Amino acid sequence: MIHKITYTWKFCLVACVALLSASAGRAQDPLTDAALKANKKMVKLFGIGGFKGLPSYGTGLVVSKQGHILTCNNHILVNSSGILVHLYDGRQYQAKVLVREPELDVALLKIDEEVDLFNHFDFDKEAAKPLAENGDWVIALSNQFKIALRDEPMSVQRGAIATVADLKGRRGVFDAPFAGDVYFLDNVVCNPGAAGGAIINLDGDLLGIIGRELKDSRIDTWINYAVPIQSVVEVQRTDDKGISTNEKVTMAAFVKRAIAGKYVQGVRPKREDKGAFHGIVLVVNTVASTPPYVEEVMTGSPAAKAGLRPDDLILYVDGESVPTIRAFREVLRQYEPGKKIPLRFQRGNELKTVTLELTDLPKLPAAN
Repeated sequence: MIHKITYTWKFCLVACVALLSASAGRAQDPLTDAALKANKKMVKLFGIGGFKGLPSYGTGLVVSKQGHILTCNNHILVNSSGILVHLYDGRQYQAKVLVREPELDVALLKIDEEVDLFNHFDFDKEAAKPLAENGDWVIALSNQFKIALRDEPMSVQRGAIATVADLKGRRGVFDAPFAGDVYFLDNVVCNPGAAGGAIINLDGDLLGIIGRELKDSRIDTWINYAVPIQSVVEVQRTDDKGISTNEKVTMAAFVKRAIAGKYVQGVRPKREDKGAFHGIVLVVNTVASTPPYVEEVMTGSPAAKAGLRPDDLILYVDGESVPTIRAFREVLRQYEPGKKIPLRFQRGNELKTVTLELTDLPKLPAAN
């Protein structure tokens, strides 16, 4: 019995030492240290207002001590009536959108108040470093699923870069605005709220910005990716005389010029109108961000057959968010007659989905 007790005591002592050693190891783990430092340079973003059932929240990177924040050009979030920012230490501020660049799929925000933020990414310095390579370990930090509030830390996921390749993504009928090389990741990072989050290496260097939820247009499966901070895109500029020129813009140049108030958003070419008929008459488009409320449904039209009614608020067309009348029209003009598309809308406090079967434009009656 004495020998058994002695053995048990020695076993417990060894176990305790092992546990203490493991705890000390975790405290000194470079992954933990890198994640903690990066977390202080990130913010949680929440749209003020918005619509029930739509995820109006995201993640951002602090890129200046004055409170400039880089995030994904998430239409639902940046088109909300206001944006609330939660810093890592629990402080809250309101922010506004300064400028966007759809070709890079990013937007720059600014905290409304005068602040002096010690913790921020030095974007010029970070972007001057080389691209990461296939197989490199990475850490993804984001406010996915709106888990974190106030001083709660970001969600942290460890993974690796599966490959660096060109992005062929889409949302509904639209191709992804960014089409350059991205980091494809082996962990599931592109979740609601994650867009605008950070991909860092084990040394804490910023590698890329987590993108929106997209499907690969080649294989029609959801993908997990981040846009490298060294990315370069070509944008179109149109001067006062209507002359268009193309200009290459790096993400670092966008951030630097946008902070200085000298960046002008590029012009995207207009999409071809396919000429399909749906029969939805929307409310008067009084402001730039007027939501697509149904004013009237034409008798016998595809909308009438689908069961739409006045006062319905259209939210998604074929999986693509349409927070404004302009966005709704941009999406619908891409479809040809005969196409059946799912349409999700809000009626009162309910969310409903119908199938809208588009037809040819109705012919005008012959003149007498």
